[in-house]
Amino acid sequence: MTASSVALGPLDTDTGVRLRGVEKVFRSRRSTVQALSSVDLEIRSGEFVTLFGPSGCGKSTVLRIIAGLERETSGEVSVFGTSPAEASKRKNIAWIPQSSALLPWLSVKANASLSNVVNRRPDRNGTTSRTPLDPVQLLGEVGLSDFLGAKPNQLSGGMRQRASIARGFVQGAELMLMDEPFSALDELTKDALQLRLLEVWSQHRKTIVFVTHSVNEAVLLSDRIVVMTPRPGRIQGVVDITLPRENRPELAGTPEFTALVDEVKQVLRTGWEGER
Repeated sequence: MTASSVALGPLDTDTGVRLRGVEKVFRSRRSTVQALSSVDLEIRSGEFVTLFGPSGCGKSTVLRIIAGLERETSGEVSVFGTSPAEASKRKNIAWIPQSSALLPWLSVKANASLSNVVNRRPDRNGTTSRTPLDPVQLLGEVGLSDFLGAKPNQLSGGMRQRASIARGFVQGAELMLMDEPFSALDELTKDALQLRLLEVWSQHRKTIVFVTHSVNEAVLLSDRIVVMTPRPGRIQGVVDITLPRENRPELAGTPEFTALVDEVKQVLRTGWEGER
C-alpha cells in the first residue's frame, strides 16, 4: 500500500490536525511490524490533546507522522489543511523531545533564539506562516529570567527542560509536538514544569499534541485524552476533560479529578481486554 497524498494549499490554522485511516507498517529483511491500524483522529486548532497508552502502542509513531518525520503506510494526514511535510517546511511545527537537546556552547537566551536565527528565510511567496515570539519574554514565563546568559551545563535538568519548552514556543509554530518531555524528571520538578506549561499554553494557545505514560499528568494538562490500544495501535476511546482550566491544579486529588483518572484507566483496560 502507498500513502495517500494530501493536496497542498494555503495554511489553514483553523483546521488543526486530521488523521484518516492511518496505518503504519515497519518492514525489514527479517520482520514486519504493524505499529498503527486504522487511526482516525481530529485535533482542533488551539486544543491540548494527549496521546495515552501502554509502551509500544504507537503514541510516538503518531507524533512522528504528524511531524512529517515518518510517512504513513496508508491513510491521510493533514496539518492546518496541508501535508505534514509542507507544514514542517513552513516551520509551523515545533518538536519538544524527552531531553532538552540544547546546544552546550550557547547561552540559554541564544538556545531559545536559535529557531528564529535558523528559520529567518521567508516562504517562497515572501511571507512566513508563523509569528516568532520574544525569547526573553518566553524565558521569563518559564522562570529563567535570571539565567539568560547561563550555559546548559550550569542548569539543572528541570531548568534545561524549561529552556527547551521556551524555545519551542519562541519558534512561533502553531503546532507543538511534545514527546514525554517530563519523563526523566523527579516528581517535584515535574509538578512545577506541568504548571509552567499550563501557564505558558494559556498565554499563547498553541495546538499541542502531548505524549505521556502518566494518567494524572494527562488529566491535569489536557482538553482531551486519546487512549490507544496495545500494538497495533488503534484509538480505543477519547476522554473529554471537563474540569475548569482556571483552577485545575487545585482540583488534583478531588473526587472529580479522580473520576476522570479512573475513566481513562477503564478505557485503557478495555483496550487490553480486547486484545486477549
